[in-house]
Amino acid sequence: MAGKVFFSVSMSLDGYIAPEAGGDEPGGKGWMEQWMELQQWIFPQRFFRENLKLGEGGEEGRDNDLLRETFERTGVSVMGKRMFDFGAQAWPEEAPFHTPVYVVTHEKRDPWERPGGTTFHFVNDGIESALDQARAAAGDRDVRIAGGGTTILEYVNAGLVDEFTIALSPVVFGSGIRLFEGVDATRVALEQIRSEPTSRVTHLTYAVRRR
Repeated sequence: MAGKVFFSVSMSLDGYIAPEAGGDEPGGKGWMEQWMELQQWIFPQRFFRENLKLGEGGEEGRDNDLLRETFERTGVSVMGKRMFDFGAQAWPEEAPFHTPVYVVTHEKRDPWERPGGTTFHFVNDGIESALDQARAAAGDRDVRIAGGGTTILEYVNAGLVDEFTIALSPVVFGSGIRLFEGVDATRVALEQIRSEPTSRVTHLTYAVRRR
């Protein structure tokens, strides 16, 4: 039985999932400071530290459990080229996915294998082709649309997402990349599955239905 297609992101209280790039491209000091503030609930977690080999210790609790559950359900990830380009500079040599990753791009490129079980495959014939290949590789596990925001929105508008989780973080950006900027609201209906507050964020999970 095929798994679900889902995404999970951190979001500011005013609806942004990343700072505005503008003149400060991802990786720049100001951009990185804002992004780290948004993701600050993740960094202390034991599972995060273990996965990136940052040393022993770390917090254990519901936030940690959810990070582990998300990792364990994911058989394959799909991402856009912009996220890949940024991540290729930021990820350690042993990239943190440990699964196949399908990158939606316009260029042709041979697969890129990294230590630890991550292999990046580059798909230049659209989001549906990337998802078809990802589903075949995932088996009965789930496919995660890893990002960025444009790629997530393309899959939502195409009716290809089954479920998503937002970690609502107690920060405000004022501007940036909105998760649902340009969503086709005539086609997308949501059903709340659960809400789980922790001391750091509130985890909101929704099923996606067609209208």
